[in-house]
Amino acid sequence: MTTYFNEQESIQSRLGDDDNRTLKVLADRYIGANPPVPFAFRAFYQSGVLQNEDGMFDLNLGRRFPEARPGQFSYAYGLVWSDGERNLDVLFRCLGPIEFYFNDERAYRSNVIDEIKPDASVKLNLNFVKGWNRLFIKAKHTAAGFGCLFGSDEAKVRILNVLTPFAERSGQAGWVYSAPVDTDLFEVSPLPNGLASEKEYGLSWLPTCEWTEGELAKPVCERLFGLQPGKQAYAWTKLNKVSSGEEACLLKGHATGPLTVWLDGKQVLELAEEGSFQVEVPLSFGKHDLLIRSICGNNAWGFTFHASVRGEVVPLSAPQKVHGSAEPWLYVGPLDSSVELAYEELVRTDRIYAKSSKSDAAGDKTYWQLDRPDAWIRPYYENAMLSNKWTVGNVTNYARWDYPLGVTIYGLLQAGRLLERPDIIGYALDHVQSCTDMFEYSLWDREKYGFPAINQQLVMMKMLDNCGSFGSAMLEAYQEDKDLGFLPIAQRIADFILVRLERKEDGAFYRICQDEYSENTMWADDLYMSTPFLCRYAGITGSSEALDEAAKQFLLFRKYLYMPDQRIMSHVFDFKYGMATGIPWGRGNGWTLFSLTEVLEVLPADHEARPELVHFFNELCAGYADLQAESGLWHQVLNDPDAYQEASCTAMFAYAFARGVRFGWLKEPGRFIHASLKAWDGLTRLAIDAQGNVHGVCSGSRYAFTADYYKKDLLTVTNDNHGVGIMMLAGTEVVKLKRWLSQPLEVTHR
Repeated sequence: MTTYFNEQESIQSRLGDDDNRTLKVLADRYIGANPPVPFAFRAFYQSGVLQNEDGMFDLNLGRRFPEARPGQFSYAYGLVWSDGERNLDVLFRCLGPIEFYFNDERAYRSNVIDEIKPDASVKLNLNFVKGWNRLFIKAKHTAAGFGCLFGSDEAKVRILNVLTPFAERSGQAGWVYSAPVDTDLFEVSPLPNGLASEKEYGLSWLPTCEWTEGELAKPVCERLFGLQPGKQAYAWTKLNKVSSGEEACLLKGHATGPLTVWLDGKQVLELAEEGSFQVEVPLSFGKHDLLIRSICGNNAWGFTFHASVRGEVVPLSAPQKVHGSAEPWLYVGPLDSSVELAYEELVRTDRIYAKSSKSDAAGDKTYWQLDRPDAWIRPYYENAMLSNKWTVGNVTNYARWDYPLGVTIYGLLQAGRLLERPDIIGYALDHVQSCTDMFEYSLWDREKYGFPAINQQLVMMKMLDNCGSFGSAMLEAYQEDKDLGFLPIAQRIADFILVRLERKEDGAFYRICQDEYSENTMWADDLYMSTPFLCRYAGITGSSEALDEAAKQFLLFRKYLYMPDQRIMSHVFDFKYGMATGIPWGRGNGWTLFSLTEVLEVLPADHEARPELVHFFNELCAGYADLQAESGLWHQVLNDPDAYQEASCTAMFAYAFARGVRFGWLKEPGRFIHASLKAWDGLTRLAIDAQGNVHGVCSGSRYAFTADYYKKDLLTVTNDNHGVGIMMLAGTEVVKLKRWLSQPLEVTHR
């Protein structure tokens, strides 16, 4: 029997069979370990290095320096902060000779084959250390090219955020790169210190982050937007009164054209034309939003502003913390005079703004800028980062959109409902909304910068993993809040699944994934990544097409993956070889049965596919029950007793059996009552410790034709997101089953 800890340390040892308290501990531990830390805002220069649609940083220096001569050198430098050790694959596409230094050690030097095949990728494996990691690229110009493309493999999943080095740019996002020089300045000398001043190295580092004297002489809006008579712009800051009590505050300045001022939502000044202004307002202790609308005059555009109390300056501060900027003001514009915006629409950072009332195209929208050359504020996801094996360390998962967290959110919602804990439900809803509230912005971010800095998987939707699971959790959360912002996202996901997703000739979903390891395959996992979302989408919109598709996919996947002699599922069908792998991975089977219960719960009694799906459900349940270990758990490879016992598939089977009994789908309910309760008993003794940590969950998988991959390479990770949510879901269903069994009511067959 697999052992993850001494049974004395188990939650069952402390709480016995108090399932409600077990669920409370599971949910509270997760929330405590994953505090609601939102996206980080950073200063970013659009004239700097952007990413392409694959997430590769475009360091094509030949395009940036067309006047460069063969033999010259340029350098690119970036910093990566890591909250813990992280193993990551990175890719290079060389455009010319390259040397790459990782933490001051040369990790790669291109060869002639790399340099003359710009479409070919070179993969390196890097071990990021806790703290700062330094990326330094040395590029040499040749007639063939100059520079490279660089990024992480599977960039939308394994995010690589690069920050600028040097003290002057501390906290800003992006790379710096140097103008070409004739000799290699670092052939013998040490590489630059990323925390020192950039002025120490005698190089011209770009992008430029300071205005010229001529630009500084212009009024602020003209400096940012040019001279555009009649256009409007908004400026937003906070007044920070540090003295106690309410006192008169003097606001004064000069405007080059019409000006309106709001303080904490109240209009306090309107100036009809160019001139000076002065007004007194009451101001209490603390920070106060100040918003200014400036309209461009015929000759200049901008304003000056000062605030004082009793002759002492009231300091201004940025209304949103922006790393890499000490600027107190944010600006948005230029907007046509016809654009009307309420105060509440402006004092926020979760929306973008149409430049014209006549166009809704992404290119005709804008966002908040800083008073620096082409500098914007940009939100970044900087919480838990995935490594090569899906592990994330001990940093919060909050604000990330990915499929394991979809199950976690679902588990929190169901546990919160069962326990009558609105705080748990609220936390789950807040996580979803941290992503959805920024959806429109994230689409614009991709349009503007090439690759989004948040919501990467939702925006760069290319496979079911990117959308179905979290989308399903989003629609489950919709039942709590009726947030209308969820619906356009749901429509986008539904369009992807029903219209744009690749299919075989018979209509079965599969993965094209050209030039990737999973090219031309079908995965049992994808039943969960698609059908629960389709069921919830059908429930909200009334789409019979979505529900029919969910039922159809189960019958199609059965054709390819079902192993009838054992009544279980192969993990993957590989169309390159024309066969299933024949390996019944535990969690892949768990996804299948878990999802089938979601479909059966909502499929009408008279649906033509229902009898066949109920029969399939009974076959699968019987096959899985035959393979349950004496401990109550199932093995990582279901039919291999030498494989370790795995917790997430066990939780999924417990969940599905309990629902099958309660909803009356199972022909032998007594057998599955016993199996479900035995599984939950095993989980609380062997996989959940007294602090609510979940053990025995294998990390995210690839696939293989050999069981050894699943047994020896896919090892377990404590509190892996693939298992925490389903553990809560299993517990809620076991509690519901026990309540159902205690009532003298006949099962309602559905």
